[in-house]
Amino acid sequence: MKAFVFPGQGAQFPGMGKDLYAQNPKAKELFEQANEILGFKITDILFEGSDEALKQTNVTQPAIFIHSVILAKTAEEFQPDMVAGHSLGEFSALVANAVLSFEDGLRLVHQRALAMQEACEINPSTMAAILGLADDVVEEICASITTDIVVPANYNCPGQLVISGTKQGVDLACNKMLEAGAKRAVLLPVGGAFHSPLMEPARVKLQKAIENTPFTSPSCPVYQNVSTTGVTDVEAIKANLIAQLTAPVKWTQSVEQMVKDGATHFVECGPGKVLQGLVKKIHRSAEVSGL
Repeated sequence: MKAFVFPGQGAQFPGMGKDLYAQNPKAKELFEQANEILGFKITDILFEGSDEALKQTNVTQPAIFIHSVILAKTAEEFQPDMVAGHSLGEFSALVANAVLSFEDGLRLVHQRALAMQEACEINPSTMAAILGLADDVVEEICASITTDIVVPANYNCPGQLVISGTKQGVDLACNKMLEAGAKRAVLLPVGGAFHSPLMEPARVKLQKAIENTPFTSPSCPVYQNVSTTGVTDVEAIKANLIAQLTAPVKWTQSVEQMVKDGATHFVECGPGKVLQGLVKKIHRSAEVSGL
């Protein structure tokens, strides 16, 4: 069985989608449609912009979403038995899976990016990658810190768990992780504590937007970050999507469940190869490729 997986923030690179735009009329039409929806020419930033320009909050998330969805919509081999997306990638997966229209998906992603940026400004915070430590140890250390907010945020693969919280909380946790035997504790260049309780203001805003957006039944199960299981019920999909902003991304658990449910080939649909690498670390015998 074939699983199509969609990357999240951090996968972007200058020039992504340029060849697709030039060579595929349907892709060109969708890129131009994205420009109209956003109210600015994101294609100029995608194709000619600098790395720094692509890191702007109102650009990064829509850029990855647009590229990923257009790849799926223009690829003849896009015939998934199941789909999943890492954080932002869940929106790409839902559009590719016919749950959301391209227009509605892009509007939600843009609103999500702006709401997350506002939440970051309200609560100065950060994230850090903890390498070489068992998940349960990371969880225990986070739970032991009661003076600040710090929580597990991204279960990327065995031995790689990202934590999220206040700057003081993350610094304290990093020191404790190293004392407990972590190989490294690396602060990430992000604007705030994604997938933590500090994103609550963004969750409230996104909830209203999601509740006012039409969703339809998926063409195949979507393995969501919050539930980790294949979901087809529309109301459950919406609830999981809302909860995702303040809950951890359980990518390791999602891939493990997809394998249990029969996935043997994982196809990354979007810029870069980050998810291909993570899938291989989670399940060595899985076949991986990219569109």
